[in-house]
Amino acid sequence: MHSNSGEEGWWQFLKLCLQHKTAEQLDETLDLFLTLDEKESIATRYAIVHELLLAQKPQRDIASDLGVSIAKITRGSNALKRTSEKLKRFLSNRMN
Repeated sequence: MHSNSGEEGWWQFLKLCLQHKTAEQLDETLDLFLTLDEKESIATRYAIVHELLLAQKPQRDIASDLGVSIAKITRGSNALKRTSEKLKRFLSNRMN
């Protein structure tokens, strides 16, 4: 797949997701587009980012608590380092 068409497809997908009125509608659409493994990966990444934003535990403890490798925690940490402070505040205020 050509990178521009992949990027265009991603943005079209995001726009589609934004049209949902309820979490249930979005969940049904995501069931169509994502495999169970992909949904589990997103849920794990959510938990990793949440724990990293809380900044209450060492990364090794987060890895142990979530049952993931330290490499996954490091990747999440590195992604957060590239994230704007504005987005970090937004996430910190909305993730529970």
